[in-house]
Amino acid sequence: MFTGLVEGLGRLERIVEANGGRRLTIIWPGLSFSEPLYIGESVAANGCCLTVTAATGELFEVQAGPETLARTNLGSKEAGDRVNLERALKVGDRLGGHFVQGHIDTTAVLSDRREAGEWEFVEFSIEPSWTSFLVPKGSIAVDGVSLTLVDVWADRFSIMLIPHTRAMTTLGFTRPGDRVNIEVDMLAKHVGKLLGK
Repeated sequence: MFTGLVEGLGRLERIVEANGGRRLTIIWPGLSFSEPLYIGESVAANGCCLTVTAATGELFEVQAGPETLARTNLGSKEAGDRVNLERALKVGDRLGGHFVQGHIDTTAVLSDRREAGEWEFVEFSIEPSWTSFLVPKGSIAVDGVSLTLVDVWADRFSIMLIPHTRAMTTLGFTRPGDRVNIEVDMLAKHVGKLLGK
């Protein structure tokens, strides 16, 4: 379980294709040496929950299988690309974002971004079947970042980015046409299932 509050901006150092999956080596600059990553620990990379398989200092390795690569943007990432990183929530931690499972539902494409003073209005196109789970002022995780929806239309949605989010996450340099990982609010998914949506 995660909160969608990104803790670090990592970089893919090496990608190895392996049996339909990928082994990703990621550097987490500034990772606390007093709280190192451990093998078996869960880390969200661009919102996708992955298991640490090796760790040394600021470098760690995870594996992404065929399902993960097909459903997320991790299949199209290249060495040198940046990723949002978050460690799993500890019991008793503050929950500043919203409940994020790290289970990516789909992807969306950034279609427009425009300045609004210090803020930025960002719009994404998404498969219409997912917009029934989105409500204005509700929660969404975009590349693992907990955000508040502004508007929702039949095939797109918008958010506003504050300067901090632009500076500290990949959303600050995502460009129109780029694909992002989406996790809709898990409560909306459960209610939708109960209602047969």
